[in-house]
Amino acid sequence: MAQVVQTLDEFGRPAWLAAMVLGFIVFWPVGAIILAYMLWSGRMNCGRHGGWGRERWEARMAERFDRARSRMEEKFGSFNRGGYSSGNKAFDDYREATLKRLEEEEREFRAFLDRLRQAKDKSEFDQFMSERRDRPEPDQAATT
Repeated sequence: MAQVVQTLDEFGRPAWLAAMVLGFIVFWPVGAIILAYMLWSGRMNCGRHGGWGRERWEARMAERFDRARSRMEEKFGSFNRGGYSSGNKAFDDYREATLKRLEEEEREFRAFLDRLRQAKDKSEFDQFMSERRDRPEPDQAATT
């Protein structure tokens, strides 16, 4: 039995789902037992046994994005570094200038977003401090 579980784990959730569906087709209690085991052991990734929380989901999506970006950089990386030539010098110069302009605009936009975040944080902090400064002291409220 442990060998079957290990084999299904190697193939992942689709293998478990296929085994469950086949279990329901062959004899419905077998499918129900597999479903209960999947839920109880956390292999469905839901509920209290290893559920997909927001942080875990974001980390997984960030990892997938990084892998996809590295694959694209491996495949097309020389294109952005100027190693690729279309054979048309005027187009290559235009493309290079456009890419530099876009990179500069991206840097400026990221700097703008950072300044915007800092300004928002500062205004929220200033508001908190003014509210804190305006509220009565606990000693003053007790004596009045």
